[in-house]
Amino acid sequence: MIDLHYWPTPNGKKVTILLEECGLEYRIVSCNIGRGDQFEDYFLRISPNNRMPALVDNDPHGGGEPISVFESGAMMMYIAEKAGQFYPQDLRSRYAINQWVVWQMANQGPKTGECGHFRRLGDAQGDQSYAVTRFTDEVNRMYGVLNNRLYESPYLAGEDYSIADMICYPWTVGWEGQGQDIEEFKYFKRWFEELGGRPGVQAGMAAGSDLSEDFSKLSQEEIQRRMKLLYNQRARPVPE
Repeated sequence: MIDLHYWPTPNGKKVTILLEECGLEYRIVSCNIGRGDQFEDYFLRISPNNRMPALVDNDPHGGGEPISVFESGAMMMYIAEKAGQFYPQDLRSRYAINQWVVWQMANQGPKTGECGHFRRLGDAQGDQSYAVTRFTDEVNRMYGVLNNRLYESPYLAGEDYSIADMICYPWTVGWEGQGQDIEEFKYFKRWFEELGGRPGVQAGMAAGSDLSEDFSKLSQEEIQRRMKLLYNQRARPVPE
């Protein structure tokens, strides 16, 4: 059994998509990132970067003690290797996939996250127009990267559906809120619609849908506490 420390965000949904596609048994352990669960000691022992998702495999190959893995890209490699699916291990195929997994982690995810942050922030913290334009344009460039690749091949790593596709898909579902028009990206749209029709993708995207919070019911004090906790984080001191 895999324990998945999870909240229903694009980073979390990458992993649930793969678990559903592989048919592996897993249990969701709620990690409410709005409330600040990711800063709890128990979670930091699994994910020292205080970011979800993270997993604990209680039945690793070869037996022995449970294995914990943090960072969603590493988690997807681990799960796919364990299942023997969607991640072939011959050199060429593996690195065709690895480069897109790293691209997603280093480019698509961070830039799209910043785009969403500044577009949601509005002018509450001053003029955000430069940041909104900068990251909206950069996300547009990311869609162009995907579109050009998908012009060349049906999937990101070539002829076969893989973890490269699964890791990128959840960050594209919110294209409209990112200020994009997918009609500009014919080959991306074909891929997007195909993946959205897969039962495993649908189940993975729906995982944890009961965890969402109604922010309208939070007090102003709790909202301020969360903003102070989540925004402008600095280094955590070493425990004495």
